[in-house]
Amino acid sequence: MNYDEKYMRRAIQLARNGMMFASPNPMVGAVIVHDGKIIGEGFHRRCGEGHAEVNAVASVTQPELLPQSTIYVTLEPCSHYGKTPPCAQLIIDKKIPRAVIGTLDPFEKVSGRGVKMLQEAGIEVVHGILEEECRQINPRFIIAHTLHRPFITLKWAQSKDGFIDHIRTSQTPYAAQFSPPISSTFVHKLRATHDAIMVGSNTIIKDNPTLNCRLWNGNSPQKIILDRKGLVPSFANVFTSNPEYTLYFTAKERNDITNIVNQTIINESTSLHTVMSILYQRGITSVLIEGGTDLLQNALDNNLWDIARVETAPFSLGQKGEKKAPKITHSPSTSIYIDQNRVDFYTNYNLSRVKNS
Repeated sequence: MNYDEKYMRRAIQLARNGMMFASPNPMVGAVIVHDGKIIGEGFHRRCGEGHAEVNAVASVTQPELLPQSTIYVTLEPCSHYGKTPPCAQLIIDKKIPRAVIGTLDPFEKVSGRGVKMLQEAGIEVVHGILEEECRQINPRFIIAHTLHRPFITLKWAQSKDGFIDHIRTSQTPYAAQFSPPISSTFVHKLRATHDAIMVGSNTIIKDNPTLNCRLWNGNSPQKIILDRKGLVPSFANVFTSNPEYTLYFTAKERNDITNIVNQTIINESTSLHTVMSILYQRGITSVLIEGGTDLLQNALDNNLWDIARVETAPFSLGQKGEKKAPKITHSPSTSIYIDQNRVDFYTNYNLSRVKNS
């Protein structure tokens, strides 16, 4: 039996517990083993709080065993002062003589430096244990810090004949209901696992969404509004409900909306790639694009996406359909059914081809 792999698998299990609240930090798990017995475990629970190594060390009831133990960590221990002290220094201070690491950290302030710090302190370091499995825990974190843009998820629902958005009537068009209630719950869970949610101006004008997580216990993402022509009304929910979490991209500064909203000036020629670069610089590592069609198609056409979730209702709109859904040329990587709706998932990234910077 490969004991290093055995305990790293346990660390991977622990890491996944941080799914809802660790971002924009990565999910990380840590296990401390003495003489073939686990004496401490931990994972990164929430951004700004103790890292996995800190929590694992704190759980050890016999700290005198640490100088004869091995620590297993899914991701390279940090070597810099951020919101918390460096975990590599903690391992050194606790005199843990051996560290087994799943994968190196792609974040430029850490990448390789944590390993170097441990080795210079005389600690035996083994890395690359179950490396691909450890990388698969954090595709969003890895993509963000190697491509220097957020991990991008596209999401939309459509009719069987490929219409999205509203139903055309002789009077005012109204929003089509493609998803059953249980599917809406899953969508709010999806929102909770992203740092930010992005929509275009037409979606705000037509639907006036709140863009929060009402149906799932998790953090609501930051709201990103692309409004190149400044058309979104000042009374829109995105400006009146938790405006401090709204990033508003528009052509000129708006004085009619609360100054709590963070405004960024762009123009007609500002590319979506540039917008994503700005978001990365602001510390946003994952974005969920919910609409509308033009914005989604822009992301598809520019290959600015990593995952797509497309839900298809079992009915057609025919002549009542107002706007065609985006066109995706990939084949689904997997499909499920929620009630009568088919949900196709598409994947557009390969972590084995994305190397640390």
